Amino acid sequence: MSRYRGPACKLCRREGLKLFLKGDRCYTEKCAIERRPYAPGQHGQTHMKFSEYGTQLREKQKVKRMYGLVEQPFRLTFHRAENQKGVTGDNLIQFLERRLDNVVYRLGFANSRTEARLLIRHGHFNVNDRSVNVPSYGVKAGDVVTLREKSKKMDRILKSMESVDRRGIPDWLELNKDELRGSIKILPERSTVTMPINEQLIVELYSK
Repeated sequence: MSRYRGPACKLCRREGLKLFLKGDRCYTEKCAIERRPYAPGQHGQTHMKFSEYGTQLREKQKVKRMYGLVEQPFRLTFHRAENQKGVTGDNLIQFLERRLDNVVYRLGFANSRTEARLLIRHGHFNVNDRSVNVPSYGVKAGDVVTLREKSKKMDRILKSMESVDRRGIPDWLELNKDELRGSIKILPERSTVTMPINEQLIVELYSK
């Protein structure tokens, strides 16, 4: 499956928002959007006025980049949300939050969702004592996410856990730092996502 391989900081600058794609670097003065708070490219500092379609497209691109997805899996996720009972926008956010790579990141086992995907693909995590190496795996209420015994001493995971208090844990998740174990208390709700997302713009875009 294709994935973006370019500079992560350019994505944040393009969206004019910290997407926290580089882990701890995003919290320091080295963050690119702190030093150059304008879009990349020769016309980056030019004020641009977007059309209705352009505004909807930018919102979709922002959310895709935030969760580290390319168009096809993002579109499939939207169609799943659309076909499920309830509000399509809320369903979309819930599906994105329930991805295992997002849960691993939210629990503090990884500094970014990109790092979380790498760790999952290498088989470092179990869900309900079963090895899962699919980043898009959707967790359910009551699931328990743990590290393999050999992975509990990995420096990159232990270093990431040091900054978990600064980032905070969502209310729908529970972390046992001593045992390096996380659990899903309830399914995430729209109100638990604090990033500035206007999912209705994405619904309008895909509904055209």
